[in-house]
Parts: sequence; structure tokens; C-alpha cells
Amino acid sequence: MQIFKSIDLNIDSSQLPTPIYIVDERLIEKNLKILKEVIDRTGCKILLAQKAFSMFYLYPLIGQYLTGTTASSLFEAKLGYEEMKGREVHIYAPAYREDEFDEIIKICDHIIFNSFSQWNKYKDKIKASGKKIECGLRINPEYSEIETEIYNPCAAGSRLGITLEQFKEQDLEGIDGLHFHTMCEQNSDVLKRTIEVVDKKFGDYIRKMKWINFGGGHHITRTDYDIDTLIECIMYFKNKYNVEVYLEPGEAIALNAGYLAARVLDFVKNKMDIAILDTSAACHMPDVIEMPYRPKIIGAGEPGEYPYNYRFGGLTCLAGDIIGDYSFKEPLKEGDILVFTDMAIYTMVKNNTFNGVNLPAIASYNDKEGLKIIRQFGYEDFKGRLS
Repeated sequence: MQIFKSIDLNIDSSQLPTPIYIVDERLIEKNLKILKEVIDRTGCKILLAQKAFSMFYLYPLIGQYLTGTTASSLFEAKLGYEEMKGREVHIYAPAYREDEFDEIIKICDHIIFNSFSQWNKYKDKIKASGKKIECGLRINPEYSEIETEIYNPCAAGSRLGITLEQFKEQDLEGIDGLHFHTMCEQNSDVLKRTIEVVDKKFGDYIRKMKWINFGGGHHITRTDYDIDTLIECIMYFKNKYNVEVYLEPGEAIALNAGYLAARVLDFVKNKMDIAILDTSAACHMPDVIEMPYRPKIIGAGEPGEYPYNYRFGGLTCLAGDIIGDYSFKEPLKEGDILVFTDMAIYTMVKNNTFNGVNLPAIASYNDKEGLKIIRQFGYEDFKGRLS
């Protein structure tokens, strides 16, 4: 109980099914109000990038503040269309499947293409549909300040977006907007330097557009984020080119708004104290391994900071299923609950059932209802993915 009191969650831990994602609706709404402030100050439009956060139980709440959703696949587009009813549905993919495109046309308001060849392949089908769909192209300004190569869409040889060298002005008829996505967990100073490059390289084409999409990677709801510089960037394009400006953050909607609670199952010793948890980095928080990073735990310190030190390992047979090393003021014991922070983003959307490890339950929390378990999983969810 004390752990949850420290983050203002009135939860009886003895009755808590673990592992479990807990999303605090109060913190989601706090983030949404910040984003709505940007919308109100600039007249821009902000979309939820579902690739980071797809807890559709909260889509009605999110839809009260944001313009709509953006998707990277047909299934994400359907989710936004069905669960955030009446809001805009945007889609971008490196390439579209022919057998899915008719359905994409039916549910999407904006379709963004990664190449002129994809645009030329599908433009007649869009026109023939009779539906008012705005079409765009993703550009690659070949400028990014992302240091981790796997997340850098502007790295040499990237498949994402059209470079200036490959741009074809003669094929722009029917194109309503341009889209770029060059950022990852970054502040608005990076955006300012980025749009200077975009402006210089693609300004002549932006003049012909109805809108420009600044993509995602904007950590707008982080405490140190410079919103005034973001406003400056948005207004620069609106005033210079008379275009609508879209942003599509994912992390910013649910940043620091969720937790993953897990239990200690056992201890082993191999030159250090190792605790085995009922969660898994490989299955339940893959970015811990992919990025990689060490998630924070409430009440835990850095290795050596407190007297009792542990390495936390997951349930799978993967030798590298290690969450990280932590220290505590008091020794841990079997059954203790640990609460990992900032676990709403890139967790539910990327988790898996490797080794048959069950998925965490999903819950929300608000002042009126307290903890509400939205979904629990079991064997059939594991088996249903296989044959």
C-alpha cells in the first residue's frame, strides 16, 4: 500500500493481479491539457500516434482534446476509426498492401505515401472512390539529431521518406501536404533546427500545399519542454506558407502516466543477489532491451546507493532478460511488489508472449472509480496467435 500512496494511487496491493499495467487517467488528462494549450495558441492539429499508446479504453477521453489518430497500418487505422469516433484518421506506411487499400480508403481521411511510385499506384483508386481524402508525401530532409541508429529515420540508406534528390515536382498534382518525422524523445530546440533545413530544402513545394505534418518525437509534456519554441515553429510555417500544421506525438500523450507493477518470485545468488520477477523485459517492456535503458522503480536507488543491491531478471529463458540493477534501503522479500514508472508508452503496443509468458493485465485509475481492471489475459490469448 505504501508504494502506491507515494504516487497517490489508493490501491490494495494484496489484491492486485501482477504483472499489471496501471494507467493514471488523471495524468493522461494533465498531458492532454498541455497539448490542448498548444492547439488553442496556434490553431494547429494534434493527433495521437497509436504506435506508442493504443489503450483504446481511453480514446473517448483523448478525443475530447485531440484532433484524431494516426496509424502505421490498416489495423491501427481501424482502431482509431472505431474507438475515437468522429475524429480524423490519418495513415502512413512505408508501403501499402493492395489487398488492404480499399479498406484504408473507406476509413481514412488522410493517406500519406512514402514514395512517388506508391502515390502513382494508388492515386486513381483514391480519386475513383469519390471520397474526400487528403493525400500527402513523406519527405526526408536528411537531417536528424537522433544518435541511436535504429531510431534515426534520416540515417544514410533510410527507407523512410523522399529525399530532395528524388523529389518529382511533376507528380505533385493531387498532393495536399508534406510530412516529415525526424525526431525521437526530443525538445523543441531540435525541431527549430530541423524546420530550418526543411524550409530551405522543400520550401518551394510547401508553398503549394494545404498542410504540413511535423511528425512525432516531440516530448511536449515533459517538464523541461520549451513550449514557446514549439509555438514559434508552428506559427513560422503557418504565417510563411499559409498551411495547416499537424503534429502527431505518441509518447507525449501518456508520458509518465503509467506504471507496471510486478512481484518478486524468488532470489538466486551468482556473485550478486538476483531477484526473479513475474514480469519480463523481453516480453513486457521490450525497449529496455532494444533501446536499451534502465527503467525507474519507485523507492529504488542506483546500484550502490542503498545497502541492499539486486539485479532484476525476467521469467523467460533468454539469458539477457535482465531489467537492471537497483538498490534498496531495506532487503526485499518474496511477494514484494515493485512499481516501474513511465510504463504506458511502447509497452502494451510492443509486448509479446515469448516462452508462453502471460501478458500483464491492463488497468486504469481515476479518483471516482479508483482502480479499474480493463483486461486480463490467459492461455487462449497465447494459443490464439499460434496454430
